[in-house]
Amino acid sequence: MVIKIGLESITPFYGIAIRFTLASIILFIIMRARGEIIHLDRTSLLMYFNLGVLSFSFPFALVYWGEQYIASGLASVLFAAYPFVVAIGSHFFLSTEKLNVYKTTGITLGFIGVLIIFWSDVNTGTNNILGMVAILASTIMQGSSLVIVKKVNHSISPTSLSLGGMVVSVGIMFPLAFLFEDLSALRFDTAGIGSILYLGTFGTVITFVVYYWLLKRVEVVYLSLVSFVTPVLAVILGALWLNETLSSRIFVGGGLVLVGILIANGKDLVVTLQQQTVRFLS
Repeated sequence: MVIKIGLESITPFYGIAIRFTLASIILFIIMRARGEIIHLDRTSLLMYFNLGVLSFSFPFALVYWGEQYIASGLASVLFAAYPFVVAIGSHFFLSTEKLNVYKTTGITLGFIGVLIIFWSDVNTGTNNILGMVAILASTIMQGSSLVIVKKVNHSISPTSLSLGGMVVSVGIMFPLAFLFEDLSALRFDTAGIGSILYLGTFGTVITFVVYYWLLKRVEVVYLSLVSFVTPVLAVILGALWLNETLSSRIFVGGGLVLVGILIANGKDLVVTLQQQTVRFLS
């Protein structure tokens, strides 16, 4: 929603470049204050390049560009393919994170839930095919990047990982913006500045540091399920702050998303309950 608002004032490529520049400065200050070092070994540099190319620059450019031509709801549905990309990648490249019936069923139900919520946006004939392809391409790139980071399993800190990837993305996005966008088209009004500040702090610094912190502790498929939760929260916030109507379709879709997430975690939940039962009885 904030991306959509910001696009009224800031062009896509400049918006991404400025957003990640702000986030990089904040992360650098945090790391200096905490006495953290920025890892510069070969593996770390490769991870920064991976994130800069496959997570932060081109994928975000595709999302920003695509959102100009398709409804936000449809973008949410297309990005809900993210867990499928991650699940397939983890099954083939992460020996300890194979697909099982719980994950497959849960991901499928979650996707159907998101599809039901935004069916009106999906069913409209006004959406641009290239915009849809852009969102799907972004989804595939980000899912692949997540699996790569998990496979390398490097000891680099989440803060350093985020900062390195963002610095690489800034080095990519500013030249792209200079080449393809008109600098005079930028309007630093309240909407433009507000969107940059929000996306650069809450939408980037906090989000990605927590995200990569979690990546070291949970399976990638479980982490990817956030793409199901985000659109549900967006609909709820729209109802609370924008007085939008919550139809029965949204409740049905939201219910399926929650059930899907629960089932996807089913095997681990069963194991945990068994362990707790044994401890209680002993």
